[in-house]
Amino acid sequence: MTAHPIAFTARVIRVARAEIGTVAGLLAGSLGLALFAGVADGVADGDDQSFDWAVLRWTRPYADAPDRPIGPWWLHEAAIDITSLGGISVLAIFALMAVGFLLIHGKKLSAFLMVLGLAGGVLLSEGLKALFDRPRPPAAYQVVETLNASFPSGHALLATVFYLSVGVMLTRAFPRTRMKAYALGWAVVLVLLIGLTRIYLGAHWASDVAAGWGIGAFWAMLLWLFAYAMERRQRLHMARLQDEP
Repeated sequence: MTAHPIAFTARVIRVARAEIGTVAGLLAGSLGLALFAGVADGVADGDDQSFDWAVLRWTRPYADAPDRPIGPWWLHEAAIDITSLGGISVLAIFALMAVGFLLIHGKKLSAFLMVLGLAGGVLLSEGLKALFDRPRPPAAYQVVETLNASFPSGHALLATVFYLSVGVMLTRAFPRTRMKAYALGWAVVLVLLIGLTRIYLGAHWASDVAAGWGIGAFWAMLLWLFAYAMERRQRLHMARLQDEP
């Protein structure tokens, strides 16, 4: 009787170790969705945004200049440069470059998912903005021009989808663990920096960015798990839409 639970546990551990990427993807996607759901619930209930206001006021210590964020002038310029990396125009150019590179190397499935991921992210962002229709921080606090509603942050969402997708693809290209960690680490750093600049520049509330990170991570990991399942299936059936070795 005791052998069966031990054998079953050992088998579960072996499967988990063999499918560590799938397990990690499911965990990251679940945490992202939980983060978004928690923030969205507060927004829908009309919370007083005390945390959002506290963060905004902390970044604006100058009473006579509410649009001047804390820190030296070069930090302001750096924030504007970094935040543009999450804009749809910059991401579209990077995506075209990435898709072309993937197609040249016979990575049809990855190229298709790259397009699907970014296009789906745009639709997801615009749909959620229209659904919640949350006002942005007051214009007096904003350093950059803004469009449409505030929740969730489109820059945070799209940057999470794109850069995490690229990071995951790079981890699959390198066999060494250090290279995998390096590629994915820089993807995470870029995502965090872009989101933080949206708060620093007064373009979004802190909760907007947190929600964008959460739903973006969920969408990115959903795409990655789909790609993983498709690759396993297509290796068996030799389907046309697959990545060549």
